[in-house]
Amino acid sequence: MVSHIFPRHTQDELPIASGGDGCFLFDETGKKYLDASGGAAVSCLGHSHPKIIKALHEQLDVLAYAHTSFFSSEPAEKLATKLITNAPGDLSQVYLVSGGSEAIEAALKLARQYFLETGQPSRKEVIARRQSYHGNTLGALAVGGNEWRRSQFAPLLIDTHHIAPCYAYREKLDHETDYEFGQRVAGELEITIEKLGSQNVMAFVAEPVVGATLGAVPAVDGYFKTIREICDHHGILLILDEVMCGMGRTGTLFAYEQEAIAPDIVCIAKGLGAGYQPIGATICTDKIYAAIKNGSGFFQHGHTYLGHPMAAAAANAVLDVLLDDNILENVNVMGHQFKHALDTKFGQHTHVGDIRGRGLFYGIEIVEERETKEPFSSSYFIARKIKAIAKQRGLLCYPMSGTVDGKIGDHILLAPPYIINEAESIIKKPVISSNLALAWNMLDISGIKSTNAPGALFN
Repeated sequence: MVSHIFPRHTQDELPIASGGDGCFLFDETGKKYLDASGGAAVSCLGHSHPKIIKALHEQLDVLAYAHTSFFSSEPAEKLATKLITNAPGDLSQVYLVSGGSEAIEAALKLARQYFLETGQPSRKEVIARRQSYHGNTLGALAVGGNEWRRSQFAPLLIDTHHIAPCYAYREKLDHETDYEFGQRVAGELEITIEKLGSQNVMAFVAEPVVGATLGAVPAVDGYFKTIREICDHHGILLILDEVMCGMGRTGTLFAYEQEAIAPDIVCIAKGLGAGYQPIGATICTDKIYAAIKNGSGFFQHGHTYLGHPMAAAAANAVLDVLLDDNILENVNVMGHQFKHALDTKFGQHTHVGDIRGRGLFYGIEIVEERETKEPFSSSYFIARKIKAIAKQRGLLCYPMSGTVDGKIGDHILLAPPYIINEAESIIKKPVISSNLALAWNMLDISGIKSTNAPGALFN
């Protein structure tokens, strides 16, 4: 059959997904795949969860859609209240959107309008970090610091500014402690603000745990506390992007909870809907909301499907499961097992440079030389080959290239469902590493360096 779908990669011949159950997906031939990355860290509760399916059926019988220029809806109201009730800090208002890029776009426009409403029109500059990813729409892409993703669209992007990531594995100096490193790279924010003039800077944007572009890199202790202090000192909004790392992925509902700070704006998506419906949210403090409410009264933004009742109903059910079914406890318990098993299996592997992450969110950085941290040449397409072989063997993971600078370097991102303990019966299968249900026999990366066929990576 000729497909008329415009795919992500035009030369890929993708199987048809025909079903899902728990931690597994199935294609039209009946082949079973362990979903060890939740797609892109989306399917946090696995597939066919009965409570979420029930909630969607019930909502469909009541109301599928009502445009938010005319109505609010009960599931949207409940979802907003539930999020604010469980969000540490001064967050008070929820702007519901349909995904992560939309959430970032809304945050950027909200930050700009906040300063206009408060009589500070010169504040328009945005600072983020190198090797970050904040979405594929033009505003979100401009804020992101991954050059490979940005380069061909650069003429269309607004000017933004990027400082060093908190990427200790590669950027910490030999004589530095983790804390000293964190303070040094946090200090780059202060330097950049002074260069631009604090009266011109609107926001600093960062992921608490960097996902796609670096492979589950958390900040060192003290880094975000200093970032928060710098933003406060200069009157700059701190926007945290938890699209990938939020909603329980790192062991707490919001990832920023582990940094002992709170943002002015936080963006969530992916795990909020758990793949059952497209949904995201931009959540802000009352200070920001009050500026709009007591000023023009109108946030000059919007999309057709924001606050969608079906999506909100799914997200409500997801949050109920996360908060009421001891799921976050399981994330932490299984996360410790996960990290131990990864360290045991790959900690001394010739081609594994670093294993990092939190909760059920881990990255494995692949290197050619462990001692020197030298990455493989991009011409070897290591990440692509790992993905292909894993999929052949029934394992869905999230390898990515460009880890070091957007051009070179490879990592594997692992983000299994929070219900991973339900898959313990398959742990002993040869394709799976002990106690993980999601690792592989990564035995001979060097054997596939110079071949287009990914033959030797797996046993």
